[in-house]
Amino acid sequence: MVDTRPLGRQPGSSRTVSRAVSAPGSFATGMSGVPEGAEIDLDLRLEAVMEGVLVTGTATATATGECSRCLDPVSEPVEAGFQELFRYPSDDDLGPADPVDQDDEDEDYYLEGESIDLEQVVRDAVVLALPLSPLCRDDCPGLCVECGVKLADAEPGHGHGDGVDPRWEALRQLGEEPGDR
Repeated sequence: MVDTRPLGRQPGSSRTVSRAVSAPGSFATGMSGVPEGAEIDLDLRLEAVMEGVLVTGTATATATGECSRCLDPVSEPVEAGFQELFRYPSDDDLGPADPVDQDDEDEDYYLEGESIDLEQVVRDAVVLALPLSPLCRDDCPGLCVECGVKLADAEPGHGHGDGVDPRWEALRQLGEEPGDR
């Protein structure tokens, strides 16, 4: 939660906030993520506008996971930018909602008293910034498809037989000259 009282609901006023927070839960995709409890550094600029408070910021964390080619552990920094308007609750918001406007209101964020809850905004930004296929290095050769050994650790020329798939043998024989058999 970020306190907005120093802005005083005066459009045009602004302030910057920097803080480190712990990830409230795992922010993850299939192969990488920011584990629960990991430190996330937030650099925020809060600006009071007529409708509410505009929050612009970056979240910086360390993502961990496994290489998508060789499955070795990977750790890399992730930086995610975001900008979101947190609206002031109005008296109109207290009555029954118009069904047409209900969908639009679900996408809006609102101040909770004089505080802003950034958890969902930060979660969305960080998860979108995570690598979908992390690599331990750009030229990672991966694993051998036959035996599963790491190709980076295998001897030069690592291979298995002639490499012809036995399912294609009958087709290969059709292409041979009658006297070649």
